[in-house]
Amino acid sequence: MYMWLTAVAGLAVLVVSYIRNFYPYFGEDCAYILKSLRLGLRLIRYKRSRPFYSILDRFLDAVRTHPTKTFIHFEGRAYSYAEVDKRSNKVARALQAEARLKQGDTVALFLPNEPSVVWVWLGLAKLGCPAALLNFNIRSKSLLHCFSCCGARVIITSPELQESVEEVLPTLKEEGIRVYLLSDSCSAEGISCLSNEIDKASDEPLSKDLRSNIHVRSTALYIYTSGTTGLPKAAVVTHERVWAASFVQAACGSTAEDIFYINLPLYHSAGFLIGMIGAIERGMTTVLRRKFSASQFWDDCRKYDVTVMQYIGETLRYLCNSPKKENEKNHKVRIAIGNGVRSDVWTEFLNRFGDIKVRELYAATEGNIGFINYTSKIGAVGRVNFVHKFFFPFTLIKFDIDKEEPVRNSEGLCIEAGTGETGLLVGKITQRSPFIGYAGNKQQTEKKRLPDVLKKGDLYFNSGDLLRFDHENFVYFQDRVGDTFRWKGENVATSEVADIVMMAQCILEANVYGVKVEGHEGRIGMAAATLREGENFNCTDVYNQVVNYLPAYARPRFIRIQPCLEMTGTFKMKKVKLVEEGFNPALIRDTLYFLDSETKTYIPLTDEIYEAIISMEIKL
Repeated sequence: MYMWLTAVAGLAVLVVSYIRNFYPYFGEDCAYILKSLRLGLRLIRYKRSRPFYSILDRFLDAVRTHPTKTFIHFEGRAYSYAEVDKRSNKVARALQAEARLKQGDTVALFLPNEPSVVWVWLGLAKLGCPAALLNFNIRSKSLLHCFSCCGARVIITSPELQESVEEVLPTLKEEGIRVYLLSDSCSAEGISCLSNEIDKASDEPLSKDLRSNIHVRSTALYIYTSGTTGLPKAAVVTHERVWAASFVQAACGSTAEDIFYINLPLYHSAGFLIGMIGAIERGMTTVLRRKFSASQFWDDCRKYDVTVMQYIGETLRYLCNSPKKENEKNHKVRIAIGNGVRSDVWTEFLNRFGDIKVRELYAATEGNIGFINYTSKIGAVGRVNFVHKFFFPFTLIKFDIDKEEPVRNSEGLCIEAGTGETGLLVGKITQRSPFIGYAGNKQQTEKKRLPDVLKKGDLYFNSGDLLRFDHENFVYFQDRVGDTFRWKGENVATSEVADIVMMAQCILEANVYGVKVEGHEGRIGMAAATLREGENFNCTDVYNQVVNYLPAYARPRFIRIQPCLEMTGTFKMKKVKLVEEGFNPALIRDTLYFLDSETKTYIPLTDEIYEAIISMEIKL
């Protein structure tokens, strides 16, 4: 008997040793797969429940379970779950009375990062109304476009954004759009004040009958993404997708006892779905900031005992570039959830700020496939496992960068990229992993559907992203294809920027693209432009156009004047060579200009300015 037990123990040691040597991530894989299966079963249960159990119901359960628990810390004020619930009841009743909202009516929220976003959204959810989350940086043409494509007839804004709404107010009035301001007073004709009506309204709960027809595939939100082409598009976010996104925190290890720090905009999927909605799913406390501040970040974390933080690549870089302090590891942050961090920044972040579990993600608002790097392997955006691929089929296919299309074989099917080879990520469109598309934009929706990928008749979602899978099944983001680049954590549609640049009197044509800058994530905006006959480059006019009509992250910081723009055989502007050449004046014969924020104009880009940018003496 003793010999038998010894043999079994020895075999167990050998098995463990073998797994450790040849499958070093076996334990983490098993733990993550089990967690994912449990979350999947929960989603199935919610989907099958009658009536449908939504994230709003989850919030109301949290209100009943711990009404006095702080839900949101904001600028020195704490709002409990019960208080947010009552405020949302008052908002719902005020909108019901003033705007005559009914189930299914879409309402656009043009609000800054503040708690009112949360209780206005909850109020709308209690009425069964989808909300369109408008980017508070957009203006003029983009604002009108984003508003119109979601089909909303009502827009709610705040005093600090009133001026931007007034710019487009004549158009809104012509179309019969009702504008409500979260204020006690307003002198602008055509804008109704809502705060007094909210104050007077009852905070009693609303009947569930008001949202009786809501189900798992009903539209919950519209979140805007530039995708890979054109103006921002309203991605349709169903209640099913809201649930799936809310589970990211659970998958990353967050619990109800954690305190989550949100410094990203609430109009983004990351800030709203993963951050705020994820906190509701967990029943946790959040700390909300108007905008990210590197100098105050760790002070906030210490003040509020933050345990889980959110990031994009730029925010971690800003933290690493901040002056070093003695107490940098004096905090309780244990998990960081986000995407877009470079490997060198990731390493420095851990060295400076301690053993924080960085959970790097890959996902798209409208996409049907995503990854989580649950092992914290530096540089990877996720990890492939067989369970994930079984339930949500995906693959990498070979992609022709110059032609901007997948490579196909003689049978017309796509060719799968091999291990270690960069390819275009595509996710199979199925009942379990649908692609809903964009509101009011069938053309762009169809552009993201890729037929005949691995066999005739199949249909996949085209992510527009180039990824790579290594031999250990880790996933690495390589680049973004199409007419979009990413800067300061924002996707920038080049066609929209080009339209603005060409509004300047001197510009005939503009080809906008993103170029890499050493030490920075993403790509910064640059435009190759031709001038109208007889015109010189008008630095001030071009500067005024881009500053007045584009948010800071979308403005082309470099402009290259060319005699003509190079086109493809199908009259598409060529960008690959321009991107490769960058903005070094020593290598480019064309005249180059740099957007100088201090002098508020474009100035000639000299070798000295170029070196100052590369050495980071000039901050971008």
